[in-house]
Amino acid sequence: MNLTATTVLVIGLIVLAVLVVAAMAYQTAHRLDRLHVRVDLSMQALESALARRAAVARAVAASIPADEGRKLRAAADLAESAPLDEREVMENRLSAAIGAIDLESLPRSLVAEIADADTRVTMARRFHNDAVRDTRALRGRRFVRWLHLGGTAPMPRYIDIVDRGGLLPAALLAQSDGRRVSARVILVDPDGAVLLIHGHEPVPDGETPTRYWWFTVGGGVEPGEELTAAASRELLEETGRSLPPTSFVGPLFRREAVFTFEGDIIDSVEYFFAATCERFEPAPSGWTELERRSLDELRWVTEDEIRGLAGPVYPRALADLLPGVRAALAAGRAPAGSPAPID
Repeated sequence: MNLTATTVLVIGLIVLAVLVVAAMAYQTAHRLDRLHVRVDLSMQALESALARRAAVARAVAASIPADEGRKLRAAADLAESAPLDEREVMENRLSAAIGAIDLESLPRSLVAEIADADTRVTMARRFHNDAVRDTRALRGRRFVRWLHLGGTAPMPRYIDIVDRGGLLPAALLAQSDGRRVSARVILVDPDGAVLLIHGHEPVPDGETPTRYWWFTVGGGVEPGEELTAAASRELLEETGRSLPPTSFVGPLFRREAVFTFEGDIIDSVEYFFAATCERFEPAPSGWTELERRSLDELRWVTEDEIRGLAGPVYPRALADLLPGVRAALAAGRAPAGSPAPID
C-alpha cells in the first residue's frame, strides 16, 4: 500500500499532536504532584503551629482563675485532638477562648508567647491557603479535568482559622485568600418547601445549553458588606421579596467550590443562611443581563421533589439538610460553632 505525501503529513501531524498533548499532560501532572506535596508540607507546618498554640494556651490556663483556666485548657485539648473534619471548628473556638483572656493580668513572658503563637498560626494558615488556592486553580482547568490528571487525590481544602487579632469573620479571611465569597439563602415556606433557581451555562444565540443545574438564591458579597446584608440584597434582587438582615439564621453551612462559568475558573466559598416566609410568586426585577441569559425559572420544591429534579442540585445534600434547617429556624439561631462544611 502506497501512502501519499498528504497522508504521511496528516499522520505526522496527528502523531505530533498526540506527543504534544502527552508532554503537556506529563508536565501538568508533575506540577500537580508538586503542588499536592506543597499542600501536605504546608499542612504539616500548620499542624505544628497549632500544636504550639495549644501548648501555650495550656500554660496560660495555669496562670488565670481556675474556672477560666479549665475552659481554656479544655478548648486547647479539644482543638488538638479533634478529627480533621472538626478541627477547624475547634481551633476557632480556641481562638475565641484565647481572645477572651485579659492580657493585662498575665506575665509579659506569656503575653509574648501568645503573640508569637498567634503569628506562627497566621503565617502557616496563609501559606497553606496559598498552596490550596494554586492547587485548586490548576485542578479546575478544563484540560486537567478532561484528562483526570488530578487522579484520585482529594481536592485540598482551605483552612479558615480566625486570627485572634480582631477575631476576623471567616468570610473576610476567605476574601483575603482571593476567593469569591457568596451569601446564599435557603428560603423555606410554612409547608417546608424551598425556593430554588434553575439555570444553565450561558451559550451564544442559537446554541442549546448542555449544562443545567438547580441552586439556592444568593450571590457574591460586595466589598465591606455584611453576609446577612448580602443575603437580604440578593433575595430582593433575585425574587422581589424583601426581608431584613435580622430575618436570616446562620450561617448554617459553608460550601467551597471550584467551577467554570463562561470560560472563567471561579474559586468560591459560600455561606448558607436560612429564612422562612409565606409562599409567594417570585418577581425577579434585579437580574443582571448575564442572569437573564443564564437563569430559567424559580420554583418552590419539597424534599421529595428535590430528590427527583433533573440535573444536579447545589448543595448536593440539600434535601437531607432541610430537617436541620427547619430545626434552626424553629430555634431562631444557628448551632454553636463554625458553619458546617457541605458539598
